[in-house]
Amino acid sequence: MSTNHFLLFTDGASRGNPGQAGAGVVLAGPDGRVICCAKKYLGICTNNEAEYKALNIGLETALKEKFHNLNIYLDSELVVRQIEGVYKIKNTRLSELSRETKRLLSFLDSYSIRHIPRKENAEADRLANEAIDNHLSRDPV
Repeated sequence: MSTNHFLLFTDGASRGNPGQAGAGVVLAGPDGRVICCAKKYLGICTNNEAEYKALNIGLETALKEKFHNLNIYLDSELVVRQIEGVYKIKNTRLSELSRETKRLLSFLDSYSIRHIPRKENAEADRLANEAIDNHLSRDPV
C-alpha cells in the first residue's frame, strides 16, 4: 500500500440472488479523509454483478476526479481474485464486467486491489443498501 495513493472502497449489495441491487463507493485521500461518496441503484442483478458494477462506478468516479493512483478495497474475495487472475471467470456476464473493470484500470498510473473484511467496508456497504432502500421507498412493489 502506497502512502500517496487515494483510497477507493466499493461494495455491491443484492437482496436476493438475483435481486434488487445497489452500489456504494467511498473515495478518500491518502490521509484517509473522505473526499466523496456515491451510491446508485442497479436494478435486478446478482451479488457478484453488483460488486463488479460498484467497482466500475468507483473507478469511473476516481478517474473523473483525476485520481490515477489508487489502493482499492472490496469485501468481495471473488471479484478481487478474478481481477488478480487467481480465479477463472466462468460466468459470461461477470466476464463482460471484468473486461470493463480491466479497461478502467488501464487508465490508472498505479493501483493495488485488496480483499478486506466486510466490517472494514461498512460505509460503502451502507451506501449500497441505502441506494436500494431509496429506490424501494419511491417505487413500492
